[in-house]
Amino acid sequence: MVAGIPALVGLAPIVGAFCAGAVLEEVHYKPFRERGERRVEELLFPITTVIVPIFFVVIGLRVDLKSFASPTVLAFAALITFVAVLGKQICGFGVLERGLDRLAIGVGMIPRGEVGLIFAGLGAGLMLQGRPVLSRTVFSSLVLMIMLTTFVTPPLLKLAFERKRGA
Repeated sequence: MVAGIPALVGLAPIVGAFCAGAVLEEVHYKPFRERGERRVEELLFPITTVIVPIFFVVIGLRVDLKSFASPTVLAFAALITFVAVLGKQICGFGVLERGLDRLAIGVGMIPRGEVGLIFAGLGAGLMLQGRPVLSRTVFSSLVLMIMLTTFVTPPLLKLAFERKRGA
């Protein structure tokens, strides 16, 4: 419902989801927590336990696994993965505050799986002149890039922190 309200005024459903996330931020419920009330995450657990897996299954059903063997998909996925990682590093090095580990900040920004999947799913479902906005090749490449950046980040982040400790 929260995601559907922005759609009524022509906005993307993710805007509603973002607003719900901002409203449900734990800091807004500090007085309730001090009284011993349950955390927001605990209250939402039954809903998220059902909805989150459905989201990933729906996105997964849109992926043609055979496309992962396509040289075109693999090459494009490699290119956009490289650009995604490079872009996050450039942003990380733009942090001006002294004493912060810019490399770790850049590496920490690499995975943006859920939001990327939402936009990829929207693009795959949108039609323009009877054709999908995202081709199967582009969609599969995006999903592969999201998977790669999600899986590669924890070991890279560990290396970035170890590098800082060793210095």
